[in-house]
Amino acid sequence: MAIQHSPTDKAEQTANAAPTPGTNPTVTQDATAHRDPQPERHSVPTPTRNAGIPLDLGWVRAARVNRSAAERRAATLGTRRSIKQEWQAAWLLRAITCIDLTTLAGDDTATNVARLCAKARHPVRRDLLDALGVADKAITVGAACVYHQHVAQAVELLGDSGIPVAAVSTGFPAGKTPLKLRIQEIAESVAAGAHEIDIVISRDLVLAGNWRALYSEVQLYREVCADVHLKTILATGELGTLRNVYQASLVCMMAGADFIKTSTGKESVNATLEVSLIMARAIRDYQRWTNFKVGFKPAGGIRAAKQALVWQTLMKEELGDDWLFPALFRFGASALLTDIERQLAHHVTGRYAADYYMPMG
Repeated sequence: MAIQHSPTDKAEQTANAAPTPGTNPTVTQDATAHRDPQPERHSVPTPTRNAGIPLDLGWVRAARVNRSAAERRAATLGTRRSIKQEWQAAWLLRAITCIDLTTLAGDDTATNVARLCAKARHPVRRDLLDALGVADKAITVGAACVYHQHVAQAVELLGDSGIPVAAVSTGFPAGKTPLKLRIQEIAESVAAGAHEIDIVISRDLVLAGNWRALYSEVQLYREVCADVHLKTILATGELGTLRNVYQASLVCMMAGADFIKTSTGKESVNATLEVSLIMARAIRDYQRWTNFKVGFKPAGGIRAAKQALVWQTLMKEELGDDWLFPALFRFGASALLTDIERQLAHHVTGRYAADYYMPMG
């Protein structure tokens, strides 16, 4: 049966919900969030996997988004918290564990992938980890993300490290290949050992409001993935409106998506705070009605450590501390890691190191 709900309540939650009073203390007041600067991969239990629900068109069609309210809320995210010194180092170490370290270029080679995997295993220089007192914490990135062609190599190189290999699929980035080929691509990546599949949705279905077809498409991808986690890329820069973003997010989660992801990184507009806020609200609403926690992945254009802190703030304030861990939050990025490592070097030495002191692999 479809879940019962009030469309009016849902619209109000999406458009106007503000942080619960008392959930935005300063860093020095919020001891539980910042006390431990030593992240470990399994410090939070893995949430129950989203099983999906029957498509609820009443919920989807009732959705309304207040764009100006979303823009005002997004504009405050970088100003509401001031994360400094050791707390900043702690948050940045945590951010590293949430990075899907990515190489998705047309000129990717086996050598590039080998360097990526080496960096995934050891994302921060050992001398910096020693100085920060976390050398024994086995800090790694959240996953390594590659094209299908390189999945088997990445799986072999990462071995028993515990680092998942994610494969982009279904005709990434445009998703315009025939459906049977998209299904085959997922199946072959799963067979090659991929732990996560990042699919792209058909944006034309969203723009046409064909929610039944989108639901069926994502549900089919989920069936082919089986036990492998499914991340659905919305390509939000091509969806037209924030309302479309919210509706597409709901439909993908109803169809069983484990994560919803902003962008391929190939669009002209990629991850923005406004879009991320709307997707986070959709995740929150879905959890309230189903009790399933769905992950979130902003991707594209997040290159600076300062940006990472803002997105982490968004997760903490809108969704809670569980979304500060890789089971429910990832950055789709590669250049971001270099800047975070530079910031950590500055914290340790008081000087900014050149990028070439933080090589990839």
